[in-house]
Amino acid sequence: MVSIATKMRSIFCKNAGTSARAALAPTWKCYATSSANPAFVEDLNFVPPTDIASSDDIQKLQDFVHHSKRLLVITGAGLSTESGLPDYRSVKSPSGKDRPVIGPVMYQDFVKSAHIRQGNWARNYVGWPRFSSHVPNVSHQTLVQWERQGNLHWLVTQNVDDLHRKAGSKKMTELHGSAFRAACLSCKHVVPRSQLQQVILDMNPHWEAVPFDIRPDADVALTPEQIRGFRAPSCRKCGGPLKPDMVYFGESVPKDTVELVFHKLEESDSVLVAGSSLQVYSAYRFALAAHKQNKPVAILNIGPTRADRLAALKINSRCGEVLPQINI
Repeated sequence: MVSIATKMRSIFCKNAGTSARAALAPTWKCYATSSANPAFVEDLNFVPPTDIASSDDIQKLQDFVHHSKRLLVITGAGLSTESGLPDYRSVKSPSGKDRPVIGPVMYQDFVKSAHIRQGNWARNYVGWPRFSSHVPNVSHQTLVQWERQGNLHWLVTQNVDDLHRKAGSKKMTELHGSAFRAACLSCKHVVPRSQLQQVILDMNPHWEAVPFDIRPDADVALTPEQIRGFRAPSCRKCGGPLKPDMVYFGESVPKDTVELVFHKLEESDSVLVAGSSLQVYSAYRFALAAHKQNKPVAILNIGPTRADRLAALKINSRCGEVLPQINI
């Protein structure tokens, strides 16, 4: 049996060009409580440029959080870009006719097409070692402290990267699922994604590919030629097709998840949106509902959001710059 470490080292390094190595090599700052205990990282490679928040903005958010006793926080990709994870806004389509342009996989395409599943799993397999190794940043850690001190009533994240859970968040809902699980489309059996890496390696002992670029949600860019011959994993319980247990484009958020978040919103007295443009309705509806319930909404995000008109406060800055300055 070939070890995962050995095989993936070969996939990422063997005959890799300079651009591929640059795209895959993390360049972060590590802030530590001790030399052996990293507290969080900061990697701004995928963070858009923005102005520094004014002292007036900081004070307004301080007052907003201070007056909230049951705060509901909604987070998005803008929170995780500071851990070095790309989002769909920050990653550009690769240039050159021989380079693949990879968009998000649509749910119906994944369900109907074995070819689409093959490509999706091939890219996920190559991207998994880097994706799963990312660690929380100061924003994740700050929200954990708010929870522990009793000011954060509930956390709703659109992210599938598990960074909130790694940081220690307990009172949370993963609105769009998690890339750290896989589920069978037939029998619904769920398996930890980490267990599948060795399974996929054993199924593809002679297959390897060097990605052109990293993509959001454990994805990378591969050409059709690179994907050829790859065998996608199947459910060991019933033999059905496996899918990363996250909500794909065109797929609905499970009804019980939506109902839970609406229940938590009812219990809350205010909403803070951090690092999300709320372009997808699955998250925007909660900001809209809060506004209709006369609950104040604050937004901390780089660039405009779908809910700007609903916000009592909007700050156009990095989460990692602003959130640690808020005292609970």
